[in-house]
Amino acid sequence: MLSPHEIATLVLLCGDSHPRDLDTLDMETLLALQLITLERPSPGVSEPRVTLQGHALLKSLGVLRARRKGMLAAVA
Repeated sequence: MLSPHEIATLVLLCGDSHPRDLDTLDMETLLALQLITLERPSPGVSEPRVTLQGHALLKSLGVLRARRKGMLAAVA
């Protein structure tokens, strides 16, 4: 079961912005559960991305709603 902080981290990562200063333990948990991955666009740079499983979890929690063309949007 995810903590409220882990869910909040997942929501932040799903947004359009690139959040900084995320809790390392929350990130490690999300990685271990395969809810996010770390992409490496260039050497020394890693960017967290929400996986399909992460999107499915957020959608099941009602955090995401379907948007046109198969995209998902966060519910405000």
